[in-house]
Amino acid sequence: MNKKFILMAIVIILSLLLAVFAIDSRMKVVNYTVENEKSDEKLRIALITDLHSCTYGGEDQSDLIENVRAQNPDIVLFGGDIFDSRRMPEENAITAMKAIGKEYTCYYITGNHEIRLKNLEEIKEKVRSCGITVLDGQNTKMAISAVSGTPDIYGFDDRTAYDDIHEQLAHIEQVKGNYHFDESFNILLIHHPEYIEEYEKLGFDLVLCGHAHGGQWRIPGILNGLYAPGQGLFPKYAGGRYEVGETTMIVSRGLAKESNFVPRIFNRPELVIIDIE
Repeated sequence: MNKKFILMAIVIILSLLLAVFAIDSRMKVVNYTVENEKSDEKLRIALITDLHSCTYGGEDQSDLIENVRAQNPDIVLFGGDIFDSRRMPEENAITAMKAIGKEYTCYYITGNHEIRLKNLEEIKEKVRSCGITVLDGQNTKMAISAVSGTPDIYGFDDRTAYDDIHEQLAHIEQVKGNYHFDESFNILLIHHPEYIEEYEKLGFDLVLCGHAHGGQWRIPGILNGLYAPGQGLFPKYAGGRYEVGETTMIVSRGLAKESNFVPRIFNRPELVIIDIE
């Protein structure tokens, strides 16, 4: 067997392995730790975003559910685009939310895909029927037994589809004015990460987002994302942890896979776990 043929075979095999690794769509768990200087209480949050009604473990969504269970969170936050407005059945999302809602204290906000749905109010009612609190502009203090001094969560509908962002920011400012904002560790659960500078001005300690899908295509260590809606090419906030002034923002790369028209490259879907300590 000549050396040229062996070299070509090696190149082909390595290329195939690289391709398989590049389009790996298995869910991974990504962990972050955030310090809370306002309270000694610890809290573990599971953040699920951009599911887009995709399947994990078949129709029973067993992979997603078991991954959440394995992390043993205190609460689960659904950060928008859990449903898909184009082609994925809503039942996939409801199946996951129903199982997770039975076991954990859960909160949900809409993303741009839900806002496009003509049956949005019906979707919200289905989410509530899963035992999940819908946050659409109201602050909610988490009611967890044996956990006191826990953070406050502010969750909002994704209004950027039909409002100027400044109107939404004014709404957030109005809502937070109804509470003792400066005394608590305050979390903003909102779908879009690209307005982080504005969220920081509002004084939030932690902002949790999705929407960017990890920039869709990545080159680890070189390119964190090629394109994200709302940010365009080479997005600044594609996925990961960002420090802006006194605010920490964590952007999940989300769980969308078969709903995507373009495959993810070096960009595995992720379940995000945040430990507040």
